[in-house]
Amino acid sequence: MDGTGQREQEEYERRRAAIRAQRRKRNRQEVIVKMVLGGVCFAILAVTGTVVLRAVKGRGTQPVIEEVAVQKRIVKSPPEYEEELLSINEYSRPGDALDNVKGIVIHYTANPGTTARQNRDYFEGLGLSGETYASSHFIVGMEGEVIQCIPCDEIAYASNERNEDTIAIECCIPDDTGQFTDATYQSLLHLVSWLMGQYELGIDDVIRHYDVTGKECPKYYVKYPLKWKKMKDDIEGYIDTYGN
Repeated sequence: MDGTGQREQEEYERRRAAIRAQRRKRNRQEVIVKMVLGGVCFAILAVTGTVVLRAVKGRGTQPVIEEVAVQKRIVKSPPEYEEELLSINEYSRPGDALDNVKGIVIHYTANPGTTARQNRDYFEGLGLSGETYASSHFIVGMEGEVIQCIPCDEIAYASNERNEDTIAIECCIPDDTGQFTDATYQSLLHLVSWLMGQYELGIDDVIRHYDVTGKECPKYYVKYPLKWKKMKDDIEGYIDTYGN
C-alpha cells in the first residue's frame, strides 16, 4: 500500500472511531435522560398517591408492567362528638342540600369564654329571634368537646358564598386574642383530618373564613399567618401519624 493509500486508510479509521465515540456518548446521554425522567415520574406518582408501576417477570425477556393502586393515608375514625342538630328554620338551618363538599372552613366564635353548648343554643335561638343568619356544622369547645349542629349533607350559614360547598367548624376561645386552647386545637386537628378523609380533600382545601371574605376570622390565625401555616402542617402530621 503506497503512502496515499495508507493515509486514506488511517483517515477512514479515525472517522469510524469518532463515529463510534459519538454513538457511545449519545447512548450514555439517552440512558441518563431516561433515568431522570423515570425518577421524575416515580416521584410524581408517589406524591399524588395514585398509581405506581411494578415490574414483574413475564414469559419473555421483557418485564411486564403491572399497575398497583396506592391509596392516600386517611383518618378513618372521627373524634367523639355529640349530635345536637338544630331545628329546621329560616335563620340557622334551612335544610338545603350540600351535595358536593369541596372544602372545610375554620371559624372562631368571637365571644370569649362561651362554651360549645352555649353557641349551639344561640344558633337554635335564631330560629325564634330572627336576629341574623348564622350557624355551623360543628362547634369545638374549650375543653375539646365537639357538637354537631347541622348534618354534613346540609348547608350551614357560616362562610358566605362558600356555604354551598364547604363544611364549617366554629371554635370557642377563652379570651380576646382568639387563640385556641390546646384541647380545642387537638380536637380540631382530629376533626379536620377525619373530614378530609371522608370527602377526599387535600390540605389546600382547608381554609379560614378570612380566605373567603377577608373577615378577621379566626382572629388569631389571621393575625399570625405562621400560626395558620403551622396548623396546616399539624393537620398533615396528624394524618401521617394516625391515618391508615
